[in-house]
Amino acid sequence: MSFPYVTDLLNALFGTRLDLPIPTFGVLVAAAILSAGALARKEVKTREAAGLLPTGTHGLVGDLTVVTCVAGIVGARALHIIDHWEPFVADPWAMIASRGGFSIYGGLCAGVASGVLWLRRRNVPLAPMLDAVAPSMMLGYAVGRLGCQLAGDGDWGIAADMTLKPAWLPEWLWAQTYDGNIVGVAIPAPGVYPTSIYEAVAALALFGLLWRLRSLAPRPGFLFCVYLLAAGFERLLIEKIRINPEHSWLGVPLTQAEAISILVIAAGLIGVLFTLRSRRYSTRIVFALGVAAALSACVPL
Repeated sequence: MSFPYVTDLLNALFGTRLDLPIPTFGVLVAAAILSAGALARKEVKTREAAGLLPTGTHGLVGDLTVVTCVAGIVGARALHIIDHWEPFVADPWAMIASRGGFSIYGGLCAGVASGVLWLRRRNVPLAPMLDAVAPSMMLGYAVGRLGCQLAGDGDWGIAADMTLKPAWLPEWLWAQTYDGNIVGVAIPAPGVYPTSIYEAVAALALFGLLWRLRSLAPRPGFLFCVYLLAAGFERLLIEKIRINPEHSWLGVPLTQAEAISILVIAAGLIGVLFTLRSRRYSTRIVFALGVAAALSACVPL
């Protein structure tokens, strides 16, 4: 079951008959932005006290959040349109005005790029600042994916294979039909994989990892590079059971998200290589992660 509006969820829980145009996805996105912004501000203050960032930098977090979020929303919709160009050409306004259809990588690339430019103009050290916001970015992603799940915005997976479902796993964690979803798509039973749930759980786990590593980072920039690795691997794996159009990338069939995931992982690997203290140790890690990325891209789930 999906709940496009907050009152849909309240009515289902409490048997009420409320009808207010408050989109569930919008509320969860707002919650994601607020929670991520508050956590980032706290972490920036911690790094100020440690001498890693100039005093007063935490006062810029609010404006930085607004800049990156606005750019991220525009970028997310733009990359989705590029990935679904033919439907867009056939009916541009329908896709522009749709309440679904956002690409996380479009949002990530546009948001990070705009944030970096904004910080550079204010002479804020980039590497420690990116480290400070990395855990909050992962937390915000987890909360945002819950909005995708509740609203049913189309970010679900392929048809679920019920013969593979473990007996101990609840059926709703394996297949859902997203009745009443916000994009108006009818999904036949038994349903599709609820990939938004999987991504939310994975992102929360990765947030815990980043939060644990934040005090162990050997050099500025390390934590953000780990974030890139984590985000890239997570999306590369989930793409195996998601519905997205494939394109030919140098003769290799990949979805847009898979191709970008590989680039994000590569950037993270290079960053880890140059931020770990021991080059011998970092080379082994990079090699192992590179092999894992190749296997993730080539081996179907």
